[in-house]
Amino acid sequence: MSTKKIVITGGPGTGKSSLINELIKRGHTCLEEISRQVILEAQKEGIDQLFLTNPLLFSEQLLKGRTQQFEEAKTYSAETIFFDRGVHDVIAYMNFIGDSYPQHFIEACKNSIYDGVFILKPWEAIYTSDNERYESFEQALQIHDHLLNTYSSYNYNLIDVPFDTIENRADYILNAIKM
Repeated sequence: MSTKKIVITGGPGTGKSSLINELIKRGHTCLEEISRQVILEAQKEGIDQLFLTNPLLFSEQLLKGRTQQFEEAKTYSAETIFFDRGVHDVIAYMNFIGDSYPQHFIEACKNSIYDGVFILKPWEAIYTSDNERYESFEQALQIHDHLLNTYSSYNYNLIDVPFDTIENRADYILNAIKM
């Protein structure tokens, strides 16, 4: 039996990390978002917002990290592994800012095939910005559209996770993957 690889994606501030933390709390295997780690490393080097300063370098680092996560997932014996964002998110964000990217970004998306993708819509009631999240709520809406378009272009049928409590959102995902 092979491990199911499930992506939980969405624009900034949609509750992804809280949802991943709930799944971890319930004993599920989850690979956490790596962008905050990349941002904090850059800030230690004096670069306040690497994505804004050098989006291609930032995206290269994310692509490398997310590709490593995808490969690492093959070594787990869990029935299901959840990813806080997938490889395809990198292209969606590059498209959002209107930057070009090398062909190996596209190849990484073609080679990283997930078994399911859940998307969380922007939710103004829970949206907050912080040191690592610079986007406005309006930009979060635009990013959501780019995520939908990017994953759809790789033939994923994204499943919308309804607004609800973290516990109910986790239940919704767990019930959906049992089908």
